[in-house]
Amino acid sequence: MPRTAVVIGASMAGMLAAAALARSADTVDEVIVLERDELPDEPRPRKGLPQGRHAHILLPSGRDAIEEIVPGGGVRKRLLAAGATERGLTSGLVTLGPQGWYRRSRHHESHPLLVASRDLIDWTVRDAVLTSTTRISIRRASAAGLLGTAERVTGVRIGGGEGAVGNEDLRAEFVVDASGRGTRIEHWLSELGITDIPKDVVDAGLVYASRLYRTPEGAEAFPPAQVTADPGGGRPGRSGLLLPIEGGRWLVSLGGTRGGEPTADPDDFVRFAHGLRHPIVAELITGAEPLSDVVLSRSTRNERRYFEKTARWPEGLIALGDAVATYNPVYGQGMSVAALGARALSGELDRTGILAPGFARRVQRAAAKVVDAAWMMSVGQDQWFPDVRGKSPTLADRWLSAYTGRMARVATGSYRVSTAMCEVTTLQADALHLLRPSLLLSTLLGPVLPPLAGPPLTPEERAVLSSLSGGH
Repeated sequence: MPRTAVVIGASMAGMLAAAALARSADTVDEVIVLERDELPDEPRPRKGLPQGRHAHILLPSGRDAIEEIVPGGGVRKRLLAAGATERGLTSGLVTLGPQGWYRRSRHHESHPLLVASRDLIDWTVRDAVLTSTTRISIRRASAAGLLGTAERVTGVRIGGGEGAVGNEDLRAEFVVDASGRGTRIEHWLSELGITDIPKDVVDAGLVYASRLYRTPEGAEAFPPAQVTADPGGGRPGRSGLLLPIEGGRWLVSLGGTRGGEPTADPDDFVRFAHGLRHPIVAELITGAEPLSDVVLSRSTRNERRYFEKTARWPEGLIALGDAVATYNPVYGQGMSVAALGARALSGELDRTGILAPGFARRVQRAAAKVVDAAWMMSVGQDQWFPDVRGKSPTLADRWLSAYTGRMARVATGSYRVSTAMCEVTTLQADALHLLRPSLLLSTLLGPVLPPLAGPPLTPEERAVLSSLSGGH
């Protein structure tokens, strides 16, 4: 009798979890992915990705995890061939942080970011996974509950599929919930008698507004530019990010926390960008040709479920990706955390099988460690914006915020400190990396170089900006 695994959701986390399970030939014979959306056969938007039309980046940690889970899939090469770009975090981005402009390093880049539309990234990963094995199938259906008990999950109750009448019980040896921000796993677990899942929420009320532009002639090589929000300014946080994506387009995402939100009004888009702490994004797009309407997203709150802390956890079930934790998308961590969670599953599969006692709990704890650094960075900033809702800062949060704020100031004038922060930002090192004695000393001593008065542009980039802004 075939051994079946079921994955709920064809998200990044879901497809990579399916790939990890399919590679484990000694444990699983088939993997069924349940997805309620009709999946496009090319890079196009779909309803189940509420943030799909906003800016996305794939961190080097996420890229490496994908390449490991889908060996031979060539995801990076396929993305680059399709028009994605690779930009160094410390050399290829123009960034105004809360404490000033970051200098651009001329040294070897160890933090390359893959920049493309979410549609292209999702489709490329899904296609690479499905062409790498014949043991994964996608079924259009919605999960309606879990089968089994608090000791072991034995499958999924499904409904809503094409041609389906009522619910259907789908038996499985293993279930992965990768259904994203809209997961109902807490409700499903409560039906099995597990009700002690701790949860934190930090909601700054962020609203994202995004719009596509045609890349102006002569600006094809202009780097990504971002103006970040200042969580310590006592005012609503406003930010802007311009990313060059495939198809000769700029994807521009503007964000504002509670009390400073952008609107869907096209006439307000450039005005909002002009109101940021520096007008570089507005100057770049003022004369650019819009290719889309303004799209809003309010699915931005930080929410974490501590599944690893429950007194009981059933065998045969894990949650990954946004089903575990969601973050303010401005930090660009979601896809990479999903990939790292799937790699944690893959690593445990290499050691034992899904039927080994305690397997699911070990994977869930490993996935929680992946979440820690991303959660700390996102919440560590969002909890300081005005009118934030949810978890209040602790004394430790206040100390850490003061320390990282000081470190961010030093990083604007120290490549060494900037690189160390990038290790954590890109999820290549955990937060304890920032507490090494040498970094503590560098942070205490202060910046090596004076602050920059404006964006760190090359003469060629400065000329492009001047031409687009009318010389202002």
